Amino acid sequence: MRITIEQLAKLVNGTVEGDSNAYINNYSKIEEATEGCLTFLANPKYTHYIYTTHATAVLVRRDFVPEHEIQATLIRVDDPYETLAQLLNHVSQMMIPAKQGIEQPCHLGSEVPNDIYVGAFAYVGENVTLGKNVKIYPQVYVGDNVTLGDDVILYPGVKVYHGCKIGNRCIVQAGAVIGADGFGFAPKPDGTYEKISQIGIVILEDDVEIGANTTIDRATMGATVVKKGVKLDNLIQVAHNVEIGESTVMAAQVGIAGSTKIGKHNMVGGQVGFAGHITVGDNNGFGAQSGVPNSVGSNQRVIGSPAINALDFARNQVYLKRVPQLAQDIKQLKKIVDEIKNEKQ
Repeated sequence: MRITIEQLAKLVNGTVEGDSNAYINNYSKIEEATEGCLTFLANPKYTHYIYTTHATAVLVRRDFVPEHEIQATLIRVDDPYETLAQLLNHVSQMMIPAKQGIEQPCHLGSEVPNDIYVGAFAYVGENVTLGKNVKIYPQVYVGDNVTLGDDVILYPGVKVYHGCKIGNRCIVQAGAVIGADGFGFAPKPDGTYEKISQIGIVILEDDVEIGANTTIDRATMGATVVKKGVKLDNLIQVAHNVEIGESTVMAAQVGIAGSTKIGKHNMVGGQVGFAGHITVGDNNGFGAQSGVPNSVGSNQRVIGSPAINALDFARNQVYLKRVPQLAQDIKQLKKIVDEIKNEKQ
C-alpha cells in the first residue's frame, strides 16, 4: 500500500505538520521504523523515540507538544492507537482477499446461504442456522443445531459443539473449542467418579473474539455465557456455567473455574486464576498470575496470590526485599543478647 501523508490524513481526519506529499508504504513500531514507515506515539514512556525515529510520519495526539525538533511529519489525531487500529484493519482487508464459495471435499448437512465460505474438509451438521457472510475455514467442525450469526469467522480447526450459539461479527481463532463438556464428575463410594452429563450450551454474544486454542465449556444446565464485546486471548480455559460480562478482556492462560460470574469492563492479565462459584464486579484490573479465591467488588486493582490491593502488594514487595537483611539483623541481635546473658551469669 503506497499513499501520501495528505491522503492518509484525510482517511483518519488528521491534521498534518510537515511534508504532506511524502509517501507511506509500510507500518512499524516507533523504535524500529525506517523511511517510508508510518508509526504512532500513544504511550508517554515512548516519547523519547519520536526525536530519533526514522519514520516518515508519526500519529500523535492533537495536544502533543514536542520538547525538541522532530524530523518526521506529524499527523495529529484524537487517539493514535485507535487510529492505527483502523488503518491496519483497512490494510488487512486490502491485502487478504475475502474467501468465497464452497471448497471440496466438505460436509454440508444444512442449507447454506449463497454468500458463505466453507473451506475444504469442514463439517457442518444438521439444522445449523447460518447468518450472512459467514466464513468457515478448512477443518472446522460445526455440530448439529448450532447457530452462527452474520459475519462470523471460524478459523481452521475450530470446533463448535452441538447446540451452541454464536452471535454476529464473532471471530474464533484456530483450534478453539466451543461447547466441550464441562468438568463434572460425582465421586462414588468405591473411590471412582461418575460423569455428570453436561446438557447446557455456550452462548457467545455479538462482537466476541476468542483466541487460538481457547476452550469454553458447555454448561451442566443452562448456558455458559460470554457477553457482547468480550475479547479472550489464546489458551484460556472457561469452565461450565461461567458468565463473562460485556467488554471484558483477558490475556493468555487465564483459567476460570465453574459457575464464576465476572462483570463488565474487567481487564485480566495473563495466567490469572479465578476460583469457582465467586462473583467479580465491574471495571477491575487483575495483575498477571494473580490467584483470585474470593469474590471481588468493583473498581479495584489487585495482584498476587491470593490477590490483594495492588498498592498493598507493592508495599509488601518492598518489605520482602528487605527480608535477607532483616534476618541478618535478627541473627546479630540474638548474638548480642546471648553475650549479655553470658556476662550476667
